Amino acid sequence: MITISLCMIVKNEVETLNRCLESVKDIPDEIIIVDTGSTDQTKQIASKWTKQILDFKWIDDFSAARNYSFHQASMDYILWLDADDILLPEERKKLLDLKQSLTQKIDAVSMIYHAEIDKFNNVLTSIRRNRLVKRSKNFQWHGVVHEDLSIHDQYNSLESDIIVTHKKNYADNESDRNLKLYEQFLKKNKGKMTVHDIFHYARELHKHKKYKQAIEFYNKFLDYEDIRLEHRIFVMHKLASCYHLIGNFKKEIEITFQSLEYDVPQPEFSCRLGEFFLKNNQFSQAVYWYNQAIEAPSANSTHFIERQPFKTWLPHKQLAFCYFQLKDYKQTNYHNKMVLRFLPADEETLNNIKVIEELMMTDYHSFE
Repeated sequence: MITISLCMIVKNEVETLNRCLESVKDIPDEIIIVDTGSTDQTKQIASKWTKQILDFKWIDDFSAARNYSFHQASMDYILWLDADDILLPEERKKLLDLKQSLTQKIDAVSMIYHAEIDKFNNVLTSIRRNRLVKRSKNFQWHGVVHEDLSIHDQYNSLESDIIVTHKKNYADNESDRNLKLYEQFLKKNKGKMTVHDIFHYARELHKHKKYKQAIEFYNKFLDYEDIRLEHRIFVMHKLASCYHLIGNFKKEIEITFQSLEYDVPQPEFSCRLGEFFLKNNQFSQAVYWYNQAIEAPSANSTHFIERQPFKTWLPHKQLAFCYFQLKDYKQTNYHNKMVLRFLPADEETLNNIKVIEELMMTDYHSFE
């Protein structure tokens, strides 16, 4: 059986750290907590789990802190988590089983990361990340913010079905910490950035509604020829979103059609085309594209970023509207009820169902 070091970097995680560590209890053989400047009780909580608590002077570089934590590890493999990550009980069992069965031939194990969860526990964003790596391979982190591990094709990798869930504090969405870090980095490095940092800087600009700047950096990312297909498709979707948000609908549709040069229609773009036809009152055409979004196969690439709403409640909600306009109340009712599978308390949909069922009853009585 392999041995595992759990390495974490933390700062002011008093609300989340214990929950995270409890979720992986008895799995790591050592726990290494690197604190980057907590002013709350984070260290006291960590001390209940480990004596290996180290301070790291914050230098505005997440990768540097991650690499420092990895250098402290002494076990066969290194597992990394953030304090607001957890393993649900069934996933904890999977990791325990993996610990017992994994052979030393494997250099890196990727796990599914549910990065965003809504209040109904629907997965909004899902991606694979390398979570468990062989210490002897000396894997390094890169990236100023949204850091990642450098793992190349020559390593022996295993794609596991273990899921790590991000229990995010949504107040963090308002923080401009990451944006400021990137701006400091740009100034320090005279505008030079790696493609990895360009990608994440564009997303930070987008998140903070700096759409024109985000467009500039999304386009810089797309100028690189050797980026992965799935990353190109994702960025084209984000770029189209920015054009939509600044009212440039012509460019939005142009980017949408460009995406078809690279791959079959992805749910995001199918929904975008559905919206195009819906706005033009071409409801039958809109129905086609929203159905395409629902029927699209799940991504099977390790690196694909899945945005679940575009193939779950969103197309169903729009299909309900389209079928209502087409006076197909049976289909309208069906798609409204499908929305409730994902958004069980959605008031608009609940009200729509009442209206449609009354209409259907009226139509029924008209034949009596």
